[in-house]
Amino acid sequence: ASSSISITVGDILTASQRQPVPQSGYKCLSCCRIFPTLWSVRTHIQHSSQEGYSCKAYYRRLKALWQQ
Repeated sequence: ASSSISITVGDILTASQRQPVPQSGYKCLSCCRIFPTLWSVRTHIQHSSQEGYSCKAYYRRLKALWQQ
């Protein structure tokens, strides 16, 4: 069921507000990489499996937990 959940920019912002980043940018909570723009972290999440990360699965699961 969680594989059908789409991750929105709002989801990324909500997650990032819970984990403040010391420098400017947005942190992927799955792999802890920091990106300069919200768009770049969103693109990273969408293509994370091609980079060897499972960030998309992490955010889908996180969103599924929030919806419960």
